[in-house]
Amino acid sequence: MPHKSGFIAVVGRPNVGKSTLLNCVLGEKILIVSDKPQTTRNKIRCIYTEQDLQAVFLDTPGIHKPHHRLGEQLVANALTALAEVDQIWFVVEPTERVGAIEKEIITKFPKEAQAVLIVNKADTATPAVIESTLAAFRAIYDFQAAFSVSAATGERVPELLEHLRATLPEGPQYYPEDMIIDQPERFVAAEMIREKVLELTRDEIPHSAAVVVEGMKEQGDIVHVTATVYVERESQKGIIIGKSGAMLKAIGTAARIDIESLLGSQIHLALWVKVRKDWRQKEHELKRLGYERER
Repeated sequence: MPHKSGFIAVVGRPNVGKSTLLNCVLGEKILIVSDKPQTTRNKIRCIYTEQDLQAVFLDTPGIHKPHHRLGEQLVANALTALAEVDQIWFVVEPTERVGAIEKEIITKFPKEAQAVLIVNKADTATPAVIESTLAAFRAIYDFQAAFSVSAATGERVPELLEHLRATLPEGPQYYPEDMIIDQPERFVAAEMIREKVLELTRDEIPHSAAVVVEGMKEQGDIVHVTATVYVERESQKGIIIGKSGAMLKAIGTAARIDIESLLGSQIHLALWVKVRKDWRQKEHELKRLGYERER
């Protein structure tokens, strides 16, 4: 059998379940998920490998109307992914209509793009709603194929992978077979900490937090991880630390469990909180925290 490979951009508006879908495809939790929009901030390559196939997925930030420089960079980076790939997975929710943002995303598809429509969260809608959604989108664009899936339960995801096997072109294996993400362990650990900040602080710290892993050093059987949570206001710093440090301890405890699963080692996690005023609006701060606009 010839070896097949290719690059797939996974795009859509925020909070439609792109990262959850890729975690399902990969078979383990690599990308952070949250019920908050704009959880994904970086264009991350996830690698799915079989004996005669390698699919490289680009998990992109949700495309939305930006309100600050960070948002502008997230949208720009997501749109650049469309020009680099063999296939586009366009993820939407079962809403029975095509919204303005979805229409805008479709206009960015390259000419003759191999675009696959994926109606996610099928477990939350009736068959009639799903069929209406599929029909609404297919009426305005000639998708190569269309699926309704549930990334949360895995429903119909195998059928999506069968389509991928059938349609990817012949090509080489780009990454080692045991590699599932193109980011270093420090990046993934930082994302896991940021996920816990989103989960535990809820609406109090929406997207004002960035996390940088400053150090990761193995000493005996323990990996010592030092990380800093950056926020924009002193009041936000107080919220993350919590009364007598309770919130910061809860964030660290929850994140440590995920990082230990990632590294397969016992972890000692030291967390700090610092203020960088209005960092999402400042170009030099975005670069310092790892959010650079792609060219």
